[in-house]
Amino acid sequence: MPTPVDIAPARGKLGVLLVGLGAVSTTTIAGVLAIRKGIAKPIGSLTQMGTVRLGKRTEGRSPKISDVVPLSSLDDLVFGGWDIFDDDCYAAARTAGVIEPSLLDQVRPELEKIRPWPAVFDQRYVKRLDGPNVKKGKNKKDLAEQVVADIKKFKADHALDRLVMVWCGSTEVFMTESPAHETIETFERALEENDPDIPSSMVYAYAAIREGIPYANAAPNLTADIPALVNLAAKTKTPLAGKDLKTGQTLIKTIVAPGLKARLLGVDGWYSTNILGNRDGEVLDDPESFKTKEESKKSVLDYILQPQLYPDLYAHLCHVVRINYYPPRGDNKEGWDNIDLVGWLGYPMQLKINFLCRDSILAAPIVLDVALFLDLARRANMHGIQEWLSFYFKSPVHAPGLYPEHDLFIQLMKLKNTLRFLKGEELITHLGREYYD
Repeated sequence: MPTPVDIAPARGKLGVLLVGLGAVSTTTIAGVLAIRKGIAKPIGSLTQMGTVRLGKRTEGRSPKISDVVPLSSLDDLVFGGWDIFDDDCYAAARTAGVIEPSLLDQVRPELEKIRPWPAVFDQRYVKRLDGPNVKKGKNKKDLAEQVVADIKKFKADHALDRLVMVWCGSTEVFMTESPAHETIETFERALEENDPDIPSSMVYAYAAIREGIPYANAAPNLTADIPALVNLAAKTKTPLAGKDLKTGQTLIKTIVAPGLKARLLGVDGWYSTNILGNRDGEVLDDPESFKTKEESKKSVLDYILQPQLYPDLYAHLCHVVRINYYPPRGDNKEGWDNIDLVGWLGYPMQLKINFLCRDSILAAPIVLDVALFLDLARRANMHGIQEWLSFYFKSPVHAPGLYPEHDLFIQLMKLKNTLRFLKGEELITHLGREYYD
């Protein structure tokens, strides 16, 4: 039997720092408060409802994940964060329009106590947004120090034992790695020189990682997945995860595409279009922010279908992704997929999917799970890129030289085997010969 990993207990309060207190963050916070009061269920949350099989199928051991590894209780979570608008979380949630007022009103006093701190923000990186609640400083290093000061005050004011940070801000413009991102020395010099290659999200990531606070990126923009911050995380023993939460259309792709590939059905084309009317949709209406999202969404099929291994089936796949800003829908987005399939003897078929979903309702349980699992990783002395959390992301961060794993079912196996490893249980391969030999 393997040896269990020594995991520090989830003792005391866990501070959850959210960058951007918009629709996703307020839906997460209000949801946790409602679940704590017993007036809602944590549907969609693996940490709250999921189980993990231990041992052989004949043993009948499938405890809840929260009974296998020590996770922080929802009662011990304390939320804080930054936003460019100064509305408290109740007002922000009403503006977002995701949760019905009748439910919001039942947690209104707690939501009203959570007010955003002024945010690090530069409109060059998110062109369709602007707001008054913004930090000012002599350079980006100064702004990072202000973020650290916010964090330390929050921790002291609420007597917190541990912290995690999740970027829930809007998608920034498309960027690629530059010399400023190579080492921590070049990165800190770039902060001091207000280098345009350092967007707002990197300021937050730097502040968190420098302080040893686990950090996750829920958006597709380049942030902590640069050599300077990955190396800094190794020095400060900080867990990292990301990027871009896997919610609507891409979730469906990572479910359907592995099934088509498993049956060796060819795919000539996959046309995806979305309508979305919330702030995220408005931001993605800018071509530069859309390019960041497009790169995240389009890479999924290439890695799942592996055209280099199956050229007859997928080498000429035409993959098109569109996102259209349509204000009447608000947070209720709709995705259409048309998939042109090829079957036996080259005969054509089609699959059409229409997913009417709620963006923040799908994202909120992921934010909760990622925060709790990153805190677990920190207490288990797991640092750097946490690839076992790829299950939650469209563009999973990974070690250099590796390709990212996008197949949802392989990702779930990786996650649950990691939990078994931490518990000191045998990993499950699903070979199953032991039942027949």
